[in-house]
Amino acid sequence: MAVNLYDRAARRSALDLAERLRHLSDTEKDLIRLANEPGYTRWREQIRATGGCAHPVYLSGHATTADPSTGLVVGHYDTAGEPGGRLAVRCRNRRTSVCAPCSREHSGDTFHLVRAGLLGGKGTPTRVVEHPRLFVTLTAPSFGAVHRAGPERCRPRRDGGECEHGRPGDCGKVHADGDRLIGQPLCRECYDYPAHALWHAHAGELWNRTCRAIRRHLATAAGIGQAALNEHLRVSFAKVVEYQRRGAVHVHAVIRLDGPDGPDTPPPSWADAGLLTDTVRAAAAAVRVPMPYTAALGEYVFRWGEQIDVHPIRAFGDGSAITDEAVAAYVAKYVSKSLGDSGGLDRRVTSAAAIDLAAVSPHLRALMGTCWRLGGLPELAYLRLRAWAHALGYRGHCLTKSRLYSTTYGALRAARSRFRTGGQEDSGVGLVTDSSWRYVGSGHTPGAAEIAAGIAEDLAVLREITRLHASAWGGGPDG
Repeated sequence: MAVNLYDRAARRSALDLAERLRHLSDTEKDLIRLANEPGYTRWREQIRATGGCAHPVYLSGHATTADPSTGLVVGHYDTAGEPGGRLAVRCRNRRTSVCAPCSREHSGDTFHLVRAGLLGGKGTPTRVVEHPRLFVTLTAPSFGAVHRAGPERCRPRRDGGECEHGRPGDCGKVHADGDRLIGQPLCRECYDYPAHALWHAHAGELWNRTCRAIRRHLATAAGIGQAALNEHLRVSFAKVVEYQRRGAVHVHAVIRLDGPDGPDTPPPSWADAGLLTDTVRAAAAAVRVPMPYTAALGEYVFRWGEQIDVHPIRAFGDGSAITDEAVAAYVAKYVSKSLGDSGGLDRRVTSAAAIDLAAVSPHLRALMGTCWRLGGLPELAYLRLRAWAHALGYRGHCLTKSRLYSTTYGALRAARSRFRTGGQEDSGVGLVTDSSWRYVGSGHTPGAAEIAAGIAEDLAVLREITRLHASAWGGGPDG
């Protein structure tokens, strides 16, 4: 009798458990599954090592380090002993909307990369702080009237007329920052969508020609030939692009003058910040990029917009708002942003139907559709407009720099790796590493995504506590 009662109680408990499990969400079920996996603890260590990456890449393979002179193996690693036989590594995506932990690390690297070119460090001599340096903003031209943010009225009435499509040509409202009308055309039929998309496709060449024009103007000002300019000075830069609310890119650049051997030598005395300022303004206003004539579109000539801002960069602490630290922080902030932060898409589209269904504003949808249609023209195939329709035709990198400006992302990552391993890599001089890696997957299951997000949040809180502690003690243990 006791056995029957026990069997009934066990069956009832099992049924109750099954009923509770039936009402769990997929994420909760996946969390239970993960917690019961034999390699769960080690998997958590992997995700913590990635900083809580939201979309990690999984690799399988091995790496063997040996001394070639003796054949002695000094180190070996194989993913066969890892959970699932694979290792999680960062996705390294710069976009906050895609992966916040990796975006933060990329922004930090960008800050140090730009700062090193302004103040020195990371292999760049500190004397660069004495070189002429400018912070330059170049804008896109107008492709049609759009709504603007406050605090003043958007577009006050001037002639009180209407456009040829019967829509008012003014707007007397004061738009708050969150207003969805900001960046939208007053009349989409008047807006020159083909010119906007094609300007984006040629923006990279426009910047390249601007750099060449700056060198040409400097050579002319010095009364020397362009080929001989490198014997007197070098022009170094780092630039980042930023999408406006209207879907057009701005270019923010740090431009620096060095001596003939780069940042190790000072520029000649005649090459000062005033000359560089005049040179940049003249070059940006004069440069043009023509597009070959096409029967469908005619002829286009592309240039920068009328708004060109050029500011000398002052040393930190002199009371100026345009300082080394401020510029580095400004560039680092924008390198983590993308069109997605302005209401666009971060991933490529594969069809015109996908554009029609995209959760974007009508203005951005029209720009993407224009890129898709123009990309189908054989004479414009070289612009690859369809492949970059999600970016509104712009296919350049978010951040680019000249070779001599400062350090590289690769060098910063290597330095971070040496720091995390306690400098163990420095002892590997003369050693040879043989490795073989294979991609086996990426991303998280629903439960894994929750755990990774929690790890990322914990690390963010820890960083904030460390920052507050360092601030309270005047810069930390070394302050």
